[in-house]
Amino acid sequence: MPDLKTEVISVGTELLLGQIVNSNTAWISDRVANLGISMYYHQTVGDNLQRVEQAFKTASLRSDIVFITGGLGPTEDDLTREAFSTLSGIPIEEDEKTFASMETFFKNRNKGMTPNNRKQAHVFKDSMVIENPVGIAPGIIVEYANVTWIFTPGVPKEMEAILDPFVFTYLRKKYKLDSVIRSKMLRFIGIGESQLEHDLLDIIKSQSNPTIAPLASEGEVALRLTAKASDINKADQMIEEVEQKIKPIVGQFIYGENNRNIEETVIHLLAEKQLSLSSAESLTGGLFSDKLVSVSGASQVFQGSAVVYSSKAKNSVLEVPFELIEKYGTISEECAELLAKNATEKFNSDIGISFTGVAGPNKSEGKDIGTVYISLYTNGKKAQTTKHHFHGDRSSIRTRAVKKGLEILFHHLKNL
Repeated sequence: MPDLKTEVISVGTELLLGQIVNSNTAWISDRVANLGISMYYHQTVGDNLQRVEQAFKTASLRSDIVFITGGLGPTEDDLTREAFSTLSGIPIEEDEKTFASMETFFKNRNKGMTPNNRKQAHVFKDSMVIENPVGIAPGIIVEYANVTWIFTPGVPKEMEAILDPFVFTYLRKKYKLDSVIRSKMLRFIGIGESQLEHDLLDIIKSQSNPTIAPLASEGEVALRLTAKASDINKADQMIEEVEQKIKPIVGQFIYGENNRNIEETVIHLLAEKQLSLSSAESLTGGLFSDKLVSVSGASQVFQGSAVVYSSKAKNSVLEVPFELIEKYGTISEECAELLAKNATEKFNSDIGISFTGVAGPNKSEGKDIGTVYISLYTNGKKAQTTKHHFHGDRSSIRTRAVKKGLEILFHHLKNL
């Protein structure tokens, strides 16, 4: 099989401005991998003729297959066809079949077709035109300069309907594709990226297929295992063999796979252990409970949360004595432990967790910004309280505190 370099060019100023999330690129990359083709580049370019043409020129010099999404609409800023025609010298012409379908489309909806809509029937001379089953502008395949150019509208449902299955079948036949690329994400918490890489260095160095790539994110890290094989089953088997080498070394830190997040795993473990949870939140202000209740099934195990931001609220809602607050402060191990214990009792849960600390922008009670106490209380047992120092702005500190709390819960529940 040839070593094909593939690229996606997304056209649209709204993508650069962040007004629309570019989901097309991820979707195409995933489907291309299933064909066994490597995705090398992603480009996003605004609605500017010269810049779009330059993006095409760059792609023509480095890629074998180029997907272009967007810029095929009826308005003046839809310039994808014009830019490619300028680059390639291939003239634009009207496709009679597409135009007839457009007329029917508007007639069936009792709408008049404005003159500029006719532009959506424009294609490249001698190109392969692909009917759009859910919209107006067709897809187009052009073979030019030893590159396969694939044009689709930017609307995701239209792009998907054009590419799958027709275009992917075309590519499979044209390039005699006989392999697939499969990836699996292993998600870790409680271990840093550098430590994870260090512990697995021998395995990482010895692997070329599957490949192993560490990926860090807020408060956790992942390993992406990618295999190339003749079919899906073989690729999955290759990934499984590497995974079985990884687990004895760092398996205690694995909380999930692929798109699973840590809050889903915590909810699952609570259900599995038939335990209930409640929380007391000061600096996190409900962010922890928001994470939990976003998970389907949370109501079966999560009893509730008390957001007690002020000293008065801590006293009146969760009965933290003012004497304790005056002696130790609200940002203290003693206050955190009583918050967790009293939340457990108030909500009649098996486990309680509390968060108290300084999110900023100033110090509080003599404690530095980022100082956070997290306490975990299990009915009838002494609370486990940890002190942390998180860096970042106010939002980041609160987010990191929540992630740390989920990490503490995960390891606690896993070891029960």
